[in-house]
Amino acid sequence: MKGAESMRDAPEFTLEVSQSPYLSTSDSAVHAVVSVAALGLPAGEAEAAEVILVDCSGSMDQPPTKLAAARQATAAAIDLLRDGVLFAVVEGTHDARMVYPATARLAVADPDTRAEARAAAGRLVSGGGTAIGSWLRKANELFAPHPAAIRHALLLTDGRNEHETREEFERVLAACEGRFACDARGIGDGWEPRELRRIVSVLRGTADSARRDADLVEDFRTVLRAALGRSVPDVRIRVRTLPGTRILFLKQVFPVQSDLTDLGVDLGDRTWEFGTGAWGPEQRDFQVCLAVDPAGSPTHEDLQIARVQLAVVPAGGQADAVLGRPEPLLVHWTEDLKLVTQVDAKVAHYTGQTELAEAMLAGYDAFAAGDHDGARARWGEAVRLATESGNDDSLRRLRRLVHIVDGAAGLVRVRENLEARDLLSVAVGSGHSTRIRPSDLLAPDPVAVTGADRTCQHCGRVSPPTARRCVLCGHTLEPQG
Repeated sequence: MKGAESMRDAPEFTLEVSQSPYLSTSDSAVHAVVSVAALGLPAGEAEAAEVILVDCSGSMDQPPTKLAAARQATAAAIDLLRDGVLFAVVEGTHDARMVYPATARLAVADPDTRAEARAAAGRLVSGGGTAIGSWLRKANELFAPHPAAIRHALLLTDGRNEHETREEFERVLAACEGRFACDARGIGDGWEPRELRRIVSVLRGTADSARRDADLVEDFRTVLRAALGRSVPDVRIRVRTLPGTRILFLKQVFPVQSDLTDLGVDLGDRTWEFGTGAWGPEQRDFQVCLAVDPAGSPTHEDLQIARVQLAVVPAGGQADAVLGRPEPLLVHWTEDLKLVTQVDAKVAHYTGQTELAEAMLAGYDAFAAGDHDGARARWGEAVRLATESGNDDSLRRLRRLVHIVDGAAGLVRVRENLEARDLLSVAVGSGHSTRIRPSDLLAPDPVAVTGADRTCQHCGRVSPPTARRCVLCGHTLEPQG
């Protein structure tokens, strides 16, 4: 199901819904993948504002190569700022201090201000603690006078958020949500991956790490190029449910996984809106799950249970523009086993990507707790899922931790003397997903044709012996035998 519309003087987006509507009357959840693509957007023509938040706590000088890399990477990012971009550099410790400009405002990029900012970045020194919320609060204050700009922060840290409470940190995140986007990077081996993933989940960014201090310069350049290439401040997914239907979750599932459910805004009339942040020419996929009730509904026909539509905030604008016709989400109640065991290929793929992320992170937790057998089992599961889906980024990270004996079967051996940076890379990168391969859309998975019914360990639903994924929730079923 597809819908696309181009408006004069407005960006062009396409919206596609992929689902299998068939559901047994004993089931109660409908899953669908919503694919959104931005076409022909003018790269980097909108007003832009950038704040670079650099951890300068005492640990950044242990070893000194971390702070040196931060100085160099910040200078490299400054060099990429085109003339006219509003920007600032902030030193982050247990507080936030202006590095450039000297006063709490954004400078305008030109040859002179870029040179001054590079010089200021070269004078960064370490000392103090870590209160990441104060850094984000400062960025929010700097962005506040510029509501029409596409606002982005780049945050670098080497430590845990130890100098403010969790409640304080969450309050700051809530205040910043929807105001600007943030990409977060970890350096060294003392930071907490879940903190970075929490930041970017709320602030619609990406989290990753520099395995080597020298890698930071090119990573900063990559992040800045992407941020400055965006020209649409926000794209919002609107879901309007029909009576008897409610939203269980809505998540971004590609290119990175991010749960948007709790960030939705109730517009009334059973309509919820989920902001996805700034866009450039790109594609993203989202998974929506709806709770439904078969009571009183007709069977053996397609029934609309919700509709999804895009609303785009144009550059420099405050009001959003609704694009395209609404696309329906359907349910078809039936007891036909051949129909209800059909799982949409995209839904199955992204359910598998979620399982992959969970397995990577669970292995990290097990290893940190001293449970090396548990780590091997979970990383083996992750290798199997990554191999099955073609997630080469996850496999690259996992190979630093395990010897892969049989990727398809998930047989691995944990390497000796694992480095903390490689462990952190797996944990923070666990949310990076891959799109479904075209071949997986065309060809069904090979399955056994005989055997006993299979019970999902995730939700308890019984599936037929031919199923590789649960017919209700889409999770991978345990191998038979």
